[in-house]
Amino acid sequence: MAQEKFYSKFQKKNSESSKKTAENKSLNSKKAGTSAGKKSDLKTRKPVDVAALPKDELPSLFSTHTIPKESLAIINNFDEIIQGVRPLNSRQLQQLPDNIRALSHQLTDERSTRRLGYMNDAIQLSSYVRYYTWWNLVRLVRLFSNLPAALFPKENGICLDLGSGPLTVVIALWLARPELRNKNLTWYCLDVSSNSLALGEDLYLSVAAKTNCEPWKIIRVKGSFGTGIKQKCDFITCANMFNELDQASDMPPEYQTKKYFEQLQNYSTPKGSFLLVEPGVPKSARTLSLLRERFIANEKTVLAPCPHALECPMNGFKAYTGSQNKWCNFSFSTEGAPAKLLKLSELAKLPKERATLSFNCAAHNEKTEENDELKIRISSDPFRLPAGRTGFYGCSKLGLTLVATRNQQFASGDLLTLKKAPKEEKIDQKSGAKIVEL
Repeated sequence: MAQEKFYSKFQKKNSESSKKTAENKSLNSKKAGTSAGKKSDLKTRKPVDVAALPKDELPSLFSTHTIPKESLAIINNFDEIIQGVRPLNSRQLQQLPDNIRALSHQLTDERSTRRLGYMNDAIQLSSYVRYYTWWNLVRLVRLFSNLPAALFPKENGICLDLGSGPLTVVIALWLARPELRNKNLTWYCLDVSSNSLALGEDLYLSVAAKTNCEPWKIIRVKGSFGTGIKQKCDFITCANMFNELDQASDMPPEYQTKKYFEQLQNYSTPKGSFLLVEPGVPKSARTLSLLRERFIANEKTVLAPCPHALECPMNGFKAYTGSQNKWCNFSFSTEGAPAKLLKLSELAKLPKERATLSFNCAAHNEKTEENDELKIRISSDPFRLPAGRTGFYGCSKLGLTLVATRNQQFASGDLLTLKKAPKEEKIDQKSGAKIVEL
């Protein structure tokens, strides 16, 4: 009876009620989407003089101002949603930090002994959603809420989430992009663990109920990457999937990526778009950089994080084997993360001070104007330079770029737009980066 009541929240309403609800949804979505005030889509934002621009007006990958307030409240209390869907008793809650730490070992230093279907185990699945899924929502919602609108699916879109697990990406998109909630989307969620998919769908429906919106259609598919689905997809996502595939193989990314890309193409419609997110580690970043090359070669436009379509200056070539090559990754402080999640992390002896990720998103033939502007994506924390200056590494059409400034502060993920590139080219002797002085 309780289950029937839970799903009854998603019953179709009569036409008059639906029309009124849609109008309210549209109004709420507009309010949520403009909660950042001056924050705007990266593709429509006007060029600015960075030297005269306050930091809080910079386009960023990780601004929290773009996240709807109701979504922040859900993220802050996500443990309550999990408890409502899959409750633990007091003894199980007491054991949770130890179980999370044991799972962490299986995902890192003991991964060679990890079973393929580890997420089918009740204890490991519960530990995963209460720690890793929660942390992933913190990372992904911040990222997704700041990505270009051109990336996301249109009305009646067919979507595919690969390695879906407990539907983390689907939940994150629902929270981050309220304008998508009114769209009639079908999601194929593919994973080797049927238990994880089932729990994820219940979590997603519970989140949808809290936003008073009718949920997207979820089709759970048990299988690994490459398993066939019934339709070609307009929008394809995955998070942390290629990292697990790379861990399970001794072959280098240069060999694996060709297979990955071909399979992504097999799933996609000709005009499909892609959103791929991985941990900010060298091997995963290398895989994404190689996929980026193939997207561009196949007439896709990389919407973010790249500010250009030229060769990647932080491609991570052999960085995972100890080379000095830089890899593309971004990070932000966890200072604003949910207090209960930070406490749980400390109890599990897995405290996080920084959240990191690498990602790539590409759409079909989104044209960009060629002009004299210089866009620089900041990818590092600040560091000291001689003569009292502060440095930031970034990526631009100049290649690896070193931004040197005396009075500006930037964060990893910020996008700077200069009206013109420097006339004189200066090279940093240590890194080989082109120097841009502000």
